[in-house]
Amino acid sequence: MPVIQSLLDNAAAYAKTFDKGGLPMHPSKKIAVVACMDARLDVYGLLGLDIGEAHVLTNAGGAITEDVIRSLAVSQYRLGTEEIIVIYHTNCGMRTFTDEEFKDEMEAETGTRPDWAKEVFVTPEEDVRESLRKLAADPFLKHRDNIRGFVYDVHKGTLTEVTETSQVA
Repeated sequence: MPVIQSLLDNAAAYAKTFDKGGLPMHPSKKIAVVACMDARLDVYGLLGLDIGEAHVLTNAGGAITEDVIRSLAVSQYRLGTEEIIVIYHTNCGMRTFTDEEFKDEMEAETGTRPDWAKEVFVTPEEDVRESLRKLAADPFLKHRDNIRGFVYDVHKGTLTEVTETSQVA
């Protein structure tokens, strides 16, 4: 059976016991999480979140892109979030290739070179720092005073805060 069909079967079973229909649109903990889409990172389990408590935005590498800023602005201005947590992780697949290699591959395959960057970074700690700087400086974010960044260790399950001077082991 194709994976999509098994997921649709799961969705049908989920609907039979669904009891979250009365949740408000606004996340109850007033927090937004930006994280990598890596399948090893369970944001809800890691942070002890439940449905309805936070906005969780994921993408390749957890990059702070124009679309992430757009989503965070909507989250803050229209849906009441006041804090942002950024989570990167160890052993990230985004570190296994360069921007140019990726663009060359895409161009060879499609005949068109993408105009977007894959968001290259040297270490997850440095990328967290850069992401925190971007968020703190963005004029479209209403709440920039409580933004914190972390690195999740995919082998240990631990979360370590990144500051300007910290080093993650």
